[in-house]
Amino acid sequence: MSSFAEMIENITPEIYHNLKLAVEIGKWPDGRKLTLEQKELSLQAVIAWELQNLPEDQRTGYMGEQACASKAEPIPNLLFATSDTLH
Repeated sequence: MSSFAEMIENITPEIYHNLKLAVEIGKWPDGRKLTLEQKELSLQAVIAWELQNLPEDQRTGYMGEQACASKAEPIPNLLFATSDTLH
């Protein structure tokens, strides 16, 4: 049997999409449910394939730049007018 790295190199874009869909819905294309082990290994394969073949912003789990919450605009109070507050 080949190594995990060799298997990742042999994944085609079609296989990648099938693995990703299977992980997302928990089923193989033929409807059979993935076992926990299959789900874990498939997700590892998807992430490893994306690392080699996709730009960072298209990979699973990418969240973009994160800004500090203190720099964000304050959330307006929609329940009470400023004059309605007790303090």
